Amino acid sequence: MGPGFGARSGILTLTIKDKAVLYAAYMPYIRQGGLFIPTQKQYQLGDEVFLLLNLMDEPEKIPVAGKVVWITPRGAQGNRASGIGVQFNGEDETARTKIESYLAGSLNSDRPTHTM
Repeated sequence: MGPGFGARSGILTLTIKDKAVLYAAYMPYIRQGGLFIPTQKQYQLGDEVFLLLNLMDEPEKIPVAGKVVWITPRGAQGNRASGIGVQFNGEDETARTKIESYLAGSLNSDRPTHTM
């Protein structure tokens, strides 16, 4: 845990068992990949977070370090879920590689996601 890992940081757990949910949460346009995480907790851009990602029916959680690069506040227009977008730090490509293999063929879809 590097510098800046302070009071507002935290460990988030995200379980995604459905490809449509994964598609809506994944942020492929962010360098190194990222995920939208629904949360009521308050974060600020640049906050360091640690994510334990549980994908589909895999037995192991994937640990991912990242930082907040997107915030959807409570009460956002369009009834969007409140939460944060976390950019993966890029040190470990496991999460991004697995997500993109699950979503192969649908990443170029024009279905709406939580962020774009």
